Amino acid sequence: MAIMSKYCQKELDEYGACVVSHPVSWQEKCVDLKLRVAQCTSSHPVIRKIRSDCAGEFSVFERCLRENQSSAETVDLSGIANAAPQPT
Repeated sequence: MAIMSKYCQKELDEYGACVVSHPVSWQEKCVDLKLRVAQCTSSHPVIRKIRSDCAGEFSVFERCLRENQSSAETVDLSGIANAAPQPT
């Protein structure tokens, strides 16, 4: 997400502002901006390189998200807000 923000910040900001401005109808009002974000993130050379190099990892991650959607909604997040960041 940080890389997308670095290279597509303008598009992300415009889309986010549209969503906030149209809380009920954002899905139809902001479709063009959503497409611009998608176009930016799929066409930028740096992002394309990362997607290419990490395609397998992205597939595994996306499959994991789909398979665990319901369990993610029941996770207790109460202790996360004050947790210290972990080194990478």
